[in-house]
Amino acid sequence: MTLTDLKGIGPKTEKLFNKLGIYTVSDLLYYFPHTYLYYKKPEPIGNLSVGESGAVKGMLEKDASLLRLNGLMMTSSYLRDISGKLRLTWFNAPFLKNTLKAGSAFVFFGKVSDYKGQKTMNQPKIFSVLEYSKKADTLEPVYGQSKGLSNATIIKAIRQAMDVSEAQSDFIPQAILYNRKLPGMNEAIFHIHFPESMEDYKHARERLAYNELFLFSMALVKKQQNTDNQKSGFILKRDARIDTFISNLPFTLTEGQAAAVEDIRKDLTGGFIMNRLLQGDVGSGKTIVSFIAALETAFNGHQAAIMAPTEILASQHYEKLKKIVSDSAYDLKIALVTGSLKASERKKLYEEIRNHEVDIIIGTHALFQENVIYDDLALVVTDEQHRFGVNQRKTLGEKGQSPHTLVMSATPIPRTLAMLLYADMKVSLIKSLPSNRLPIKNAVVNESYRNKAYKFIYDEIKKGRQAYIICPMVEDNDMLDLENVTDYSSKIRKLFPPEVRIDKLHGKMKPKEKDAVMDRFLRREIDILVSTTVVEVGVDVPNSTVMMVENAERFGLSQLHQLRGRVGRSEHQSYCIFVDSSNSEKSRERLQILASSNDGFHIAEEDLKLRGPGDIFGIRQSGALDFTIADIYQDKELLRKASEDAMYVLRSDPELKEADNLNLKQQLNRYLEESYVL
Repeated sequence: MTLTDLKGIGPKTEKLFNKLGIYTVSDLLYYFPHTYLYYKKPEPIGNLSVGESGAVKGMLEKDASLLRLNGLMMTSSYLRDISGKLRLTWFNAPFLKNTLKAGSAFVFFGKVSDYKGQKTMNQPKIFSVLEYSKKADTLEPVYGQSKGLSNATIIKAIRQAMDVSEAQSDFIPQAILYNRKLPGMNEAIFHIHFPESMEDYKHARERLAYNELFLFSMALVKKQQNTDNQKSGFILKRDARIDTFISNLPFTLTEGQAAAVEDIRKDLTGGFIMNRLLQGDVGSGKTIVSFIAALETAFNGHQAAIMAPTEILASQHYEKLKKIVSDSAYDLKIALVTGSLKASERKKLYEEIRNHEVDIIIGTHALFQENVIYDDLALVVTDEQHRFGVNQRKTLGEKGQSPHTLVMSATPIPRTLAMLLYADMKVSLIKSLPSNRLPIKNAVVNESYRNKAYKFIYDEIKKGRQAYIICPMVEDNDMLDLENVTDYSSKIRKLFPPEVRIDKLHGKMKPKEKDAVMDRFLRREIDILVSTTVVEVGVDVPNSTVMMVENAERFGLSQLHQLRGRVGRSEHQSYCIFVDSSNSEKSRERLQILASSNDGFHIAEEDLKLRGPGDIFGIRQSGALDFTIADIYQDKELLRKASEDAMYVLRSDPELKEADNLNLKQQLNRYLEESYVL
């Protein structure tokens, strides 16, 4: 069924849904909420907690009043009960004066803040007492929205989709569903969208997260079975030029880098196919280690390929490695393969790769296009973003005869979790940062600090530096009071002097648009980049020294640490400002963990301790893997169970021929086809 088969969706609305990646009625079912509003039962004013949402019922003591403030019309009223007094304010809603009359009884729902010692609700929702009695103790889904498409419209469309869709097929074997007490797919999909209670939500989320973790674990076990102790056709010899190269570097390798280099050289010369993860904190110097691996491969007469997530990052790697090779006068040719090459350039380069006139090839997804044929590909270096990327129809590894594989990851994952996630790989860990890096100075502040932060950013810009400002949303969301890139960039444009160059970046932009913005930022043509978390894995911009994260309480600590890694990449002192909008003591304590440490592995361990399964009132937490609903930190116990179940199924039925496993076989084949390495 198409979207226009649903009531109220015409061609214009259909296009708005398409912007969100929703093209069919089935897509609607799998467009999950990213958070929920929990309509708590009304409580006394004295029990309301600052920084948290709540509901309060009462009678207005006076008519609402109108006041003009900084060019805005503010409607205000007061609610009082035996436990205290609450100030209620709305902006640009003068019509409420006719509704909010003395003696009227309402329920107000909103986020509680503090204004000069007075509990306040800004922009609270207004309900009649009867209306709220039906909502109390319920959860309302909040979806990612597109301009012109409200949350209410999305909810209405999903409700219709539920009514007209066929039953969803289940690929998890019945024995596992029974043993793990997991609900069926139809029940899970209904309750992830419209939970009647917190328990409904938790069970639904657990089931849908289990689906992803189980398939992931099955793929890992299959891959491990295929690669364990597999003999390599590329047995390299140690080349003395590598030792000379390392000793001539303008810096000394850290202990972790040196150990990783040794691990990799042992693998390349050991007779078996290398399948190694190079795990290191942001800025720990993984790239130079991968360059050394590529050089050793090339010195042995083979080809090596290094894949980066974006054209601009691939170009940056290319320029760095070309300079190293040029400076060392090695007789090697380095090439850059990207999607933006002209047809004539592409044809010539492909011919050179096929004829082994190129030794090390750096690029993006273009490296494994059908027309790229390697003569002798012995090493593939890739990034975690690709290791877990979906919709990759072919893998770079298929371009060679079982080449060695090196995967780089900047995600600081606790050891207990890494053992499950990387069960198919050997791991090298780089913990220390290069000695020329100054530790980032961190601050956790509330919203009242914003103007000081802007002044600080402006002072850094006057020194010739640049800054990132991170917002959790792309556009305004009618259900969430969170900063968004679109409005924020317009707002600060008015606050900074005209000479300050401001631009924005977000995931809804086309790849070429994103690359163009990042390229301008790298070339110092942008002073302040307002962005979503798309910069989390990104280009090295050494001149950027300030990162300010709005609504920092809405992110996981590990994701904030990844974001922070965009600064502190040069000899200049760098700073990170976390703006906590919640005014919550619990949130402040949590963010202080980040402020007091720059060690990603310590932060990941602390993050793991703090998380509870199914924490629903925040934006996606880790962003570490390409899952829709599962989160490796929240769901570590679920991942353990899924890993056990995957091992059991494949031991008892390796080819998945039993009747109960036929749906699973079909789903797993699709998953393996769409996943990059798995």
